[in-house]
Amino acid sequence: MVKRVGVIGLGKMGIPMTRHLLAKGHTVAAFDLRPEAVERAAKLGGKPGQSPRAVAAESELVIVVVGFDNEVMDVTFGKDGVLAGAKPNSVIEVASTVLPETVKQIGARAGAAGHGVSVLDIPLCRGEPAAEDGKLLMLAGGDAAVFERCRPTFSAFANDIFLLGGLGAGQVGKLVNNLLLWTCICGNYEGLKLAQRMGVDAEVLRNALVKSSASNWALQTWQQVRPMPWAEKDMAIVMQEADRLRLPLPLAGIVREVIKAIKIEKGDPIPVARK
Repeated sequence: MVKRVGVIGLGKMGIPMTRHLLAKGHTVAAFDLRPEAVERAAKLGGKPGQSPRAVAAESELVIVVVGFDNEVMDVTFGKDGVLAGAKPNSVIEVASTVLPETVKQIGARAGAAGHGVSVLDIPLCRGEPAAEDGKLLMLAGGDAAVFERCRPTFSAFANDIFLLGGLGAGQVGKLVNNLLLWTCICGNYEGLKLAQRMGVDAEVLRNALVKSSASNWALQTWQQVRPMPWAEKDMAIVMQEADRLRLPLPLAGIVREVIKAIKIEKGDPIPVARK
């Protein structure tokens, strides 16, 4: 059983994942560009890492949960990246939401390095509340034997775990999940705004609709104040893949613009990748 885990990216997902891994008896080496995040992980019982390379040198598997494709590539292949310190036969797991091609490139480069390092993509669903509760949904891609070796570790922070296919399949599942999620959010937002304009209390109506044929996860967990930091990135991935495949997705294009308008109206910031 895998016991030594590295976590790179100690944000709203990485910190609770670290806490659950430690609670299940794993040792965790942790790294983030923000010293305060590393300090927080250390207070939980994690071992502070000086770099992704140092974390990898301590770990049987390394979970990368940073924001953007370029950040995933940097922490994996930079001078002090994960691959530079990865132990033979260890596993790199990309939990970030990125393009399927990104994880395929990581897999190819890791394989070419010749150290027996395996790569899985394990994007996560259900958001921060589920991360805090250890009840994430994992949509995974990669070699089945490697995946099964890591499954007990995944169960520390995820209670629904699905292997969808080969490397990149997890990211395909996540982009479809995100497309459907943001589509529902747009419909919920416009529907409840219509109700308010017509004199019906939106929250009273929402409580009724979650019992109706209109019910969806986003409506059930609706919080007007909840930020939506990754909406535009998620939809950009959907549209980039659709364009690559020459697949018309007119509804997805509309959702991308509607979700942008919702964020502008709410005053939500747009996350920017670190360079």
